[in-house]
Amino acid sequence: MSDNSDLNSVQGLLTLPVSSIIDLNVGLLESDKTVSEAIALMKSKGLRSVLALHNGEVVGIVTKTDVLFKIMSQAKNPSKIKLREVMTSPVYAIEPKSTIQEALSMMDKHVVRQIIVSSGSSVLGMVSRENIFEKIHLTTMKAEDAAFVGTPVCIINPKSIAYMKDTLTAKLSCPYCGSPFDTKEGLSLHIDRLHVGAGVLEGDVRHMLE
Repeated sequence: MSDNSDLNSVQGLLTLPVSSIIDLNVGLLESDKTVSEAIALMKSKGLRSVLALHNGEVVGIVTKTDVLFKIMSQAKNPSKIKLREVMTSPVYAIEPKSTIQEALSMMDKHVVRQIIVSSGSSVLGMVSRENIFEKIHLTTMKAEDAAFVGTPVCIINPKSIAYMKDTLTAKLSCPYCGSPFDTKEGLSLHIDRLHVGAGVLEGDVRHMLE
């Protein structure tokens, strides 16, 4: 199980299941419904997209971007266009226990911005790239705020630096917070990510290590 510091880091966030950030506000319409009906549903529920169904199964997705570029920009009448004519298919799905990192990897692989979270044939909700990036941004901001008040928080993968928990055997220590390290590279990376503000305001003290 991840500790609190892991959950407050970007790395920790990416290991959480997608069920922790799922958007339950989903719009569903049969694929023979019109784009006008989809627009009305998106407006009423504050949605970015609508899932198109055929006999109760998801067969495509229509987004606001689809409406803009496939309908409005071409001066087509949305009340005369069926969802099946403009939908993007197939729609990719991921299980709720899959990690946020796995969801991002799936989006990158298929070049899509959102995917379904499903269990069996049931649609539980959606997860979007924008929502994930928003969570990452908030997590990073919290970590930076903690760093400015002196709390030792790392927002990078701790395995990427050589960190020494035993201060008696550490070769180096952070001049700002005292965290111990066994390499200059690890200490320098730590200062860059956690104490850049201090470095700017007080002068970068890494020259003392030379």
